[in-house]
Amino acid sequence: MTAAERLFEVFGELLYAIAMADGLIQDEELTALEEIVENHPWSTAVKWSFNYEKTKAHNVEEVYNKVINFCHQHGPSPHYTDFISAMEKVAAAANGTEDSETKIIQSFSADLTARFQEDLDKKSR
Repeated sequence: MTAAERLFEVFGELLYAIAMADGLIQDEELTALEEIVENHPWSTAVKWSFNYEKTKAHNVEEVYNKVINFCHQHGPSPHYTDFISAMEKVAAAANGTEDSETKIIQSFSADLTARFQEDLDKKSR
């Protein structure tokens, strides 16, 4: 598996975490997911990992931690901005964004920023 393929599998896992953050994956969230990845070159990997996590009903916190650990190892990527935008769309798809969804979106951004800043700080020493 290539690093890009794994990155987009992680994207599917991240979208699963957002959709499940409020305890239930709603039809509107699934529709939003389909629209987001409709013409994406890695749509198969994204949908596969989302569906895998959904089938296994994994704990949101565990999935999120797995995602953030991979992103830390993977390093900076221009795709992370797209990930955040997609998370916001999925979260807002059903009855607006819940606090639990907002927390994951903010954590993703903050966790990556903090990690990459630490890496930059280490390099400048």
